[in-house]
Amino acid sequence: MRLLRANPRAVVGVAVLVLLTLAALLAGWLAPYDPGRQVGAVFAPPGPAHPLGLDDGGHDVLSLLLYGTRPTLFIGAAAALVAVLVGGCVGVTAGYFGGWVDTLLMRITDYAIVIPALPLGIVIAAVWGSSIGHLVVVIALLLWTSTARVVRAETSSLRNRPYVQRIRGLGASHLRVIGRHLLPQLAPLLSAMAALTIALAIFTETALTFLGLGDPETVTWGTMIRFAFQRTAMTQGAWWAFAPPGVAVSLVVMCCYWVSQSIEDTLNPRLRVAHLAREYFKVVPR
Repeated sequence: MRLLRANPRAVVGVAVLVLLTLAALLAGWLAPYDPGRQVGAVFAPPGPAHPLGLDDGGHDVLSLLLYGTRPTLFIGAAAALVAVLVGGCVGVTAGYFGGWVDTLLMRITDYAIVIPALPLGIVIAAVWGSSIGHLVVVIALLLWTSTARVVRAETSSLRNRPYVQRIRGLGASHLRVIGRHLLPQLAPLLSAMAALTIALAIFTETALTFLGLGDPETVTWGTMIRFAFQRTAMTQGAWWAFAPPGVAVSLVVMCCYWVSQSIEDTLNPRLRVAHLAREYFKVVPR
């Protein structure tokens, strides 16, 4: 609540994400039409009956957009969860133990970073096949490295704090030190990374699905954009077939970035002072 009061962009970001989550959960009640049923002419323009028009199959775009919210957000959240868990475990292990463990895990992370992400995702998705589960794993494999490096740097700093040294000197086990004293300090950083990773995961899912590596039988924002371009929506001037899902993806990415930046700014006072903005300085009354 303190974060929301301090940053209006965080309020907007959280509100939009909550509304999209509710739209995903209530898509069956909110959608005016069945997304798989033809309800009008091909590429019919927006009107009173169809606020966002119809696509190449005569399907209501608004209904497709609402139904596509559920798998899109699920893929983004699930891939971000796996990526943050894997990256967090690697970063904490490397930063806490140091030595050869740190060297080994960070070299693996470096090798994973330099591999081109999009070609790797194309190869893995093409070999494994198209499904939501495979897409989640592919995206998680592409996004865990940034979390690992950030968490490793923070853990290396925390393990040298005096209170951690005293706890270790008293004979506390590694598991207790990590679970009781390091993870609570890392939780805000992991929250910020999770919010940013959700945005990257949704963007990556849209890109992979646009390239034909998603599940064609599942309605997502990526499949809507893909089918619109494949079936000449742009050449026919039917902007309503691809603009709504594109705007939705951009909106989610922007809101997740705002939330992530707000968490980081709130929890890291040095970033706020670096801005030298007047709103961060308050006059204390005598």
